[in-house]
Amino acid sequence: MGNLGNTDRNLADLMPESDIDPEIKRLRWRCRRGMRELDQLMLRYLDGRWSTADDQERKQFLQLLDTEDDMLWRWFMGRERPQDVALVQIIDIITELPA
Repeated sequence: MGNLGNTDRNLADLMPESDIDPEIKRLRWRCRRGMRELDQLMLRYLDGRWSTADDQERKQFLQLLDTEDDMLWRWFMGRERPQDVALVQIIDIITELPA
């Protein structure tokens, strides 16, 4: 996995609050996890790929958001792999996104 980066700024931070899509605002809130590293991974996907993802990929990401932090951390760190192939795919997509 690449560098998680030191910048917390993203496109949503640069937009006035009223210009942000309500769905994106809700998803940004759901991306907030108990660990900063997970926050950054999830937000990297939301900011960098969500808008161009197909419905299936979006469904996979939403499924990740429903997963507990400790399990997400083990998956992203490669200590365990999900049994669901779709979750393996979205984790691979997220970890391959540039920081």
